[in-house]
Amino acid sequence: MAGGVIVSATAGKDYPGNLTLHVFITCVIAATGGLIFGYDLGISGGVISMDDFLKKFFPAVYRKQSLVHQSVNQYCAFDSQILTLFTSSLYLAALVSSIFASYITRKLGRRASMVAGGVLFAVGAILNGFAQNLAMLIIGRLLLGFGVGSANQSVPIYLSEVAPHRYRGGLNMMFQLSITIGILVADLLNYFFAKIDGWGWRLSLGIALVPALIIIIGSFFLPETPNSLIERDHHEKAKEKLIELRGVPNVDEEFNDLITASEAAKLVKNSWRNIIKRQYRPHLVMAICIPMFQQLTGMNVIVFYAPVLFRTIGFKNQASLMSALITGIINSLATVVSIFTVDKVGRRALYLEGSLQMFICQLVVALAIGLKFGVNGNPGDLPTWYAVIVVILICIFVAGYAWSWGPLGWLVPSEIFPLEIRSAAQSITVSVNMIFTFIIAQVFTAMLCHMKFGLFLFFAFFIMVMGLFIYYLLPETKGVPIEEMITVWKNHPYWRKYYDDLPSPKQVELA
Repeated sequence: MAGGVIVSATAGKDYPGNLTLHVFITCVIAATGGLIFGYDLGISGGVISMDDFLKKFFPAVYRKQSLVHQSVNQYCAFDSQILTLFTSSLYLAALVSSIFASYITRKLGRRASMVAGGVLFAVGAILNGFAQNLAMLIIGRLLLGFGVGSANQSVPIYLSEVAPHRYRGGLNMMFQLSITIGILVADLLNYFFAKIDGWGWRLSLGIALVPALIIIIGSFFLPETPNSLIERDHHEKAKEKLIELRGVPNVDEEFNDLITASEAAKLVKNSWRNIIKRQYRPHLVMAICIPMFQQLTGMNVIVFYAPVLFRTIGFKNQASLMSALITGIINSLATVVSIFTVDKVGRRALYLEGSLQMFICQLVVALAIGLKFGVNGNPGDLPTWYAVIVVILICIFVAGYAWSWGPLGWLVPSEIFPLEIRSAAQSITVSVNMIFTFIIAQVFTAMLCHMKFGLFLFFAFFIMVMGLFIYYLLPETKGVPIEEMITVWKNHPYWRKYYDDLPSPKQVELA
């Protein structure tokens, strides 16, 4: 079954299946859907630190940050709601599209959402690359957001459904690896394109077309997941695909459980209405809290405002882009570490270690910036050793995020939802992620201006809270088949109370 509460499950099932070359290549291709999200995260922060871009679209910001007088408060140099709207408008659009994508994912299959996401992102990239005014720029950003929302809704589900349960963690995390690679490529291109006077920013924005084409073309070579085929009553084809993906001839037990899950899911006519029922309370809490906390780590602030942040703490333009490139490399390498460890040490261990590491780094960064910049934002001359220390601290923070909350924020929600609410619940996950990404992106420069070094203490507080949340409320899901996930909730000391006296499948209400 699909891990839901309306089908009985027995702990300890171990479906046969191998990590075949076919399933590995399938997951690699599907995971490239993360490239569009990562490329945008990296490219937008670099572009808004390019003088030519600011002069054309945000001249007031350019004049403010170009002042060389020591009286200028560096905390507030980039405080502009119009500038942050350019960055954050994408995430508002992604929120909306993820909701509509849930219908496409369920009715037309996971691949259809991927293709739609790629096409929308490609159109947005073209508009941004040729933008002549702010309106054209924002419309392009909105289309990029529609593409990101569609891809982020479908790709994690696809990976969790295709992967054998023993390798699901590592294979699913390739989505986050693609995001980090997208960020790294964007940082690298920003560094070189910033040297092109007049139109380097157009190249940075326009080359977003490339990752869009990768996901569009790649999606046509992907098989549909057995879960999706069964959901749409293509049972024979689903069994053929399951045999191909598992690399063994006998998949009867898993196939029968998938059919049972699908039949139970069909009793639920409205997944959006049913997800608020008591038996889905653990899933709803995780669908909201995990993506919310993922954004409250402060990581996305560092990613898409890294060049701005580094300029604020004293780096010149090229040096700030180089520092952002360094953090991008650390991000990718640390994500690789998580791929090889998540199915060995488990989800909880990575979550808790990463939370502790990020908490300490935020405190020390706050102390370092507070001592040098104070509350007036005028640091005077910054010594090289100081800048190096700040970069090292941020790299340690990035590494902690990249092997914990970064990939796990996509993995865990995609593997815990039962089939009957999976599309709707994943849409909630993406929507909450984008809501908080939008809010933080929109208010970050204002928060930096008003909270100053206290901004890092703000994020440190939430990292402490989210660590406690994981410790007390998230069960371990390592090695549990996605169809058997109900067992981890039934056995959890807090969540098991929601599974007392559950109705049988025949008693489930038709919504």
